[in-house]
Amino acid sequence: MSPASTESVLGLLNPVERKFAPERLWLAGHADLLQQRPRVAVIGTRNPTALGVARTRKLVRALVAHRVVIVSGLAAGVDTIAHTETIRLGGRTIAVIGTPIDEAFPKSNAALQHQLATDHLVVSEFPPGSAVSRGNFPRRNRTMALIADASVIIEAGETSGTLSQGWEALRLGRPLFILRSLLDGRLSWPAQMVQYGALPLDQVDDLLAMLPTDGPFDAVPF
Repeated sequence: MSPASTESVLGLLNPVERKFAPERLWLAGHADLLQQRPRVAVIGTRNPTALGVARTRKLVRALVAHRVVIVSGLAAGVDTIAHTETIRLGGRTIAVIGTPIDEAFPKSNAALQHQLATDHLVVSEFPPGSAVSRGNFPRRNRTMALIADASVIIEAGETSGTLSQGWEALRLGRPLFILRSLLDGRLSWPAQMVQYGALPLDQVDDLLAMLPTDGPFDAVPF
């Protein structure tokens, strides 16, 4: 476990990025993953539908095949699936958590957090020993949007905490993708985010085309 300044692990931040960035991040695991790109946040509800579970796994499979680092928040539901599927496929993943780095939430993910801290990377902006409050988790989402080159929302309700990351990604000017299936009119937030620049995701190639890379991606179906 080691503290580091945000700029030292993410490079020089521009004024928009710096405005709400934490001064320090606590890291456990392979800090070099914060220098490995591209990084994509795969996020969503704690209670995904069966279709949401399948779509999370399908997207992670396509991204890992392109050596994309999967970022998520270690919450129940979509986040946990994103991390565990990445591990199963032999990919690399970063967990950005809303607790101090020596605590786990939910407690059921304590073993997974330990595995990530050993073999991958766990990131927290909260000093060890600090109190955990509900406000930690929107702050965690803000930091996750900063760490990721792009974010993808799989499923989320009208009051989901996931939405805070979506709005933060848009504020930062980072690509935000929403699965096309969410734009069916049953929820108001997808259309609102599209008005502000979010992009419907039909093909993984649309996402890959907006990621930083040293060379062309191989075509992998999504």
